[in-house]
Amino acid sequence: METQKWIDKGYDIIVEFAPKILAAILIWIIGNWVIKMVMKGVKKAMTKANYEDSLKKFLLNLLNWIFKIVLILVVLGTVGVETTSFAAILAAAGLAIGMALQGSLGNFAGGVLIMIFKPFKIGDLIEAQGEIGAVKEIEIFTTKLTGLSNKEIIIPNGALSNGNIINYTTEGTRRVDLVFGVSYDADIKQTKEVLMNVLTSNPKVLKEPAPAVTVLELADSSVNFAVRPWSKAEDYWSVYFEVTENTKEALDAAGIEIPYPHSVEIQKEG
Repeated sequence: METQKWIDKGYDIIVEFAPKILAAILIWIIGNWVIKMVMKGVKKAMTKANYEDSLKKFLLNLLNWIFKIVLILVVLGTVGVETTSFAAILAAAGLAIGMALQGSLGNFAGGVLIMIFKPFKIGDLIEAQGEIGAVKEIEIFTTKLTGLSNKEIIIPNGALSNGNIINYTTEGTRRVDLVFGVSYDADIKQTKEVLMNVLTSNPKVLKEPAPAVTVLELADSSVNFAVRPWSKAEDYWSVYFEVTENTKEALDAAGIEIPYPHSVEIQKEG
């Protein structure tokens, strides 16, 4: 008699829960298939939009986990498990993690923005956060630059995305801004010819845009000339140093004096 009672009870449980379990299994199978199709479409869209590999991998994993968690909650709800408490726990955990990782989340958001809007790419020469360097690596939380003296510079993406960024590579060419002072006794026309010859004889100085030499100012002890050659972005420093050196040699050869500070010592007899 007791056995029959337990058999009847088990039968009732099966009758009550079997449809829910079958429905849950069906939802799980269909849900996984839908997630797979959605992830495939998202991956294709990201590839078409030329997302960075690191960003694409991170976002795909994040979306996959979100979809899986939602699917698990739906399946648990289908079999009669109360999911409100689970959702509350997840929300509380997310809030706690967000509070603990505020700085990191800001850097993550900055990394996402950089990878989506692409203000620079690997190899570009940029100036940001008081640093100048070639972009070596763009990661989720930081961007690494190689400085002019071959030092590694690591900048948090949060600060990088919220600050000013100067990209010297985007346009492909750069103007080199130089200033040279000569004596007031020097002939302006001759000086301009000498300086222009220095620019036109340098193969790294571009013909277009054309280089320029103009009188910049009449200073206290010199006439200052603005010398403005253009170069390819990668030749900037070569042009800067070569023009500076060649200018000194050319002015000396032409007998044009480059003034330098003089000090006068006055002694008072006691």
